[in-house]
Amino acid sequence: MLSFHLARRDVAWGLAVVLAITLSGLLAVTAQATESPLTLEAAVQRGVAQAPLLAARSADTDAMREESVRAGRLPDPSLTFGVANYPVTAPGAFSLRSDGMTMRTVGVMQTIPSRAARDAERGLAAAQIDAAEADYIGTAQTVRERIADAWIEVWATQQKRALLGELRGESALAVQIAQARLRGGDGSATDAMAARTDAAALDNRLEAIDADLAAAQAGLQRWLGETTAALAEAPDFGVLPVTPDHLEQAIDQQAPMQAWQAREQVAEAALAQARAAKHPDWNVEMTYGRRAPGLSDMVMLQVGVSLPLFTRNRQDRGISAKQAQRDAVQADHEDARRAQRELVSRAVVNWQGWGRQVQRYQDTLLPLARDRARTALAGYRGGGALQPWLDARRDEIEQRLAYAEALETHARLWAALAYLLPNSETTP
Repeated sequence: MLSFHLARRDVAWGLAVVLAITLSGLLAVTAQATESPLTLEAAVQRGVAQAPLLAARSADTDAMREESVRAGRLPDPSLTFGVANYPVTAPGAFSLRSDGMTMRTVGVMQTIPSRAARDAERGLAAAQIDAAEADYIGTAQTVRERIADAWIEVWATQQKRALLGELRGESALAVQIAQARLRGGDGSATDAMAARTDAAALDNRLEAIDADLAAAQAGLQRWLGETTAALAEAPDFGVLPVTPDHLEQAIDQQAPMQAWQAREQVAEAALAQARAAKHPDWNVEMTYGRRAPGLSDMVMLQVGVSLPLFTRNRQDRGISAKQAQRDAVQADHEDARRAQRELVSRAVVNWQGWGRQVQRYQDTLLPLARDRARTALAGYRGGGALQPWLDARRDEIEQRLAYAEALETHARLWAALAYLLPNSETTP
């Protein structure tokens, strides 16, 4: 009787475990089914929202803002204390009470930089904030493009996998035909082995593509921080979110150029600081002196001013140096502007050219390669030679791989142009 109860308990426990596993599997399948495919724009937005590089640049901007709060403020005052009129020779040497002029002093000294110097310091702090924000914009553009490249790599590898995977059925059919002809005495063992070799070579290519796909998914996961879901349909890589003419006209508004504008502002602010050095600084000091009992205490007030009299080899040299640095930044900015204009023009031309190649593959090359292979296989099935099909097969595989490479190159050029302007999106 005890054994019967134990057996019933074991059966109930086993059924509970099976039920739990089944439910967990159903929940996993349901979660996968409800998870929407990952679009390119969604991947970019998700990656940007959690990119450590952007968090670092945002912290740099916060640091510059904190620094700007204290820019242009008066320096901290100084506390002074000591002994004045202390005798060191006879009579009354080394005594605080032997001479009525001896005092124990305590005072406060405040340095007051010129208004021009304080304004220049505030201007430099503001320029450094702009530089940090421009660095953030440039980094955001780089991050968005790299995330888009990672998404495109996964998408292009999937396209390559699908393009070659479509040929597996034809490989199996060619092997069946070769074996059938061999059994019927109409074929040769060489053709049968050649057909099997072609099928195995295709499997090897697919294995290599599967490895590339895993690597590409790891690259996308590096930006998203999690395993990616199935990818959605790609946007139309034949249409940019902004027109090429607008890109070529808005060179200075593009993210890579933002930093140069900020560098010019920093150089101008540094020049203003150098010029402010020709204005005198002030300092005020008040000292309270306590004398021996019976004698009155004393207060001393002093006002000092710097005298920038010999500016030729001092302040003027600094101004000349900052002017030269400002001119260098302006010249570098102009060179960067020309280089960016060239880069955009080249990218637009290449993007348009690769778009035409993609279209030619779709309209002409791939259909011709497909028809040639089918015709050759039909001829082999009708009693012809196998070699024409093998040649057509090899050419079709190369055409499909070249098409996949063209798709990826065209898409990467599109991404390089689509994210040039800050806050641009790939979809309307």
